[in-house]
Amino acid sequence: MTSTPFAPRGSMTEIEGGASFMPKFDADGLIPVVTQDATSNEVLMFAWMNAEALARTIETGEAWYWSRSRGSFWRKGDTSGQTQTVRNIRVDCDQDVLVLKVSVGGDGGACHVGYRSCFFRSVPMGASDKALTLQIDATKLSDHKHK
Repeated sequence: MTSTPFAPRGSMTEIEGGASFMPKFDADGLIPVVTQDATSNEVLMFAWMNAEALARTIETGEAWYWSRSRGSFWRKGDTSGQTQTVRNIRVDCDQDVLVLKVSVGGDGGACHVGYRSCFFRSVPMGASDKALTLQIDATKLSDHKHK
């Protein structure tokens, strides 16, 4: 098991202004992670990490996540080839959200349904009296589903 090199949560002054890494995990032991392309800053995906997934990511330089549905770790790219080499990890001011800046391998995608980004649809703005229809804003990279 990978060790978790995180400082215990300190005072708000230490958390918000200090140099110690004190990530705040929720009641389920998870922290939300937004993943972006390191070059373009395009948002690629959203996922969760627990302390061990975060420690593995820091140790290996590869993105590891925690699957809530499967109850297990997954290294991005193990089945899809869409590896994520971590270039930088950003932490927000109160250390309860992370942003991974990554370089993507494989076909350059991050979405398990075949798009570069999981955020390939947009919601139309403005009042409507009927159900909203999402706008698809991207082209699929592949027709096969990634896991």
